[in-house]
Amino acid sequence: MSLSYRWVIVAAGAVMTCVALGAMFSLAIFLEPMALDTGWSRAGISSAMTLNFLVMGLGGFAWGAVYDRLGARPVVLAGGVLLGLALVVASRAGSLLVFQLSYGVIVGLAASAFFTPMIALTAAWFDTNRSLAVSLVSAGMGVAPMTISPFAQWLITTYDWRTAMFDIGVMAWVLLLPAVLLVRQPPAPAADTDASGPVAEGAGMSVRQALLSPQFIVLGLTFFACCAAHSGPIFHMVSYAMLCGIAPMAAVSIYSVEGLAGLGGRLLYGVLADRLGVKPVLIAGLAIQAVVIAAYLAVSELGQFYTLAVIFGATYGGVMPLYAVLAREYFGQRILGTVFGAATMLSSLGMAFGPLAGGMVFDAYANYSWLFIGSALVGLGAVGIAIAFPPLPRKELQPA
Repeated sequence: MSLSYRWVIVAAGAVMTCVALGAMFSLAIFLEPMALDTGWSRAGISSAMTLNFLVMGLGGFAWGAVYDRLGARPVVLAGGVLLGLALVVASRAGSLLVFQLSYGVIVGLAASAFFTPMIALTAAWFDTNRSLAVSLVSAGMGVAPMTISPFAQWLITTYDWRTAMFDIGVMAWVLLLPAVLLVRQPPAPAADTDASGPVAEGAGMSVRQALLSPQFIVLGLTFFACCAAHSGPIFHMVSYAMLCGIAPMAAVSIYSVEGLAGLGGRLLYGVLADRLGVKPVLIAGLAIQAVVIAAYLAVSELGQFYTLAVIFGATYGGVMPLYAVLAREYFGQRILGTVFGAATMLSSLGMAFGPLAGGMVFDAYANYSWLFIGSALVGLGAVGIAIAFPPLPRKELQPA
């Protein structure tokens, strides 16, 4: 198979991450109308997203291990079937518990079947421009707020939240199942070394050795803190903007601006990482993220929200794909699915804190100030951990 097909893999991966992660994060759009219609608390509804991330973390680790053994197609096929089913069931939930189980558990399990396997598959297809390729797959997450979220808002406004969620579930089947047919393994297993490039230090490690190594510990903790910092502000941004007096559709547009900026940020950070190195670009991005989160405390007008959304979206969108590149460079391709799945599990635990914490903060204080203060402090912690990253491998192969 021609290596030009690798860009088809990138496109398929971008579509899958857009639909899967867009459907999952659209709960932020459903939060307000669901609370008004059902009487369920914001914390109760938000806890479905917390469950989502917890299950997504465990699922990412499990799906990554399955990918290492069976390849990507069986994994993403299962994810596509489950995602549509979960959304259809959630749209008909008659109690908060049923909604939490269907949306929180099954959607989380389904969404985790796309990100880790498709990132690992893309890394296997690319020896050059790997940071850019992985960033492009991840860019699907950036497109989601510009497509899935406005579509969800339009459906809710035109019909109601139940019809909207049902339609998005059917749409997930329509888009994901054909995309699965495009998924192929690379023509030959990607080697962990080549005659001119650096050797991955962990290429010969067992999974247990890799997960206990200093490289993975720093990688996992940084990923955890990074996601713990931005998950709450992302999830509650629409509600926060509406609390500041922004109209609902305009508030959703802030979310869309973040997504558009995230798309550009993934491209920018991917190119910079290929040229300047992954570690310095990641550290700089994490520092910017912490500062911008704190700056949200000072905004109240739509133009101000847009300005910060551009910086915030570009930053958190840009740094997220870099963890996969670091995992590939530290540990090689052979166990990448399992190792990156484990790192994703830790990041999902971090993502789980924000939505629930934000809901609890609002229920207790009727504002989101402490959410942004706490998130900014956690973001600074991520910077401190990232500085401890061991140097990337530079050992060259000796000629025969």
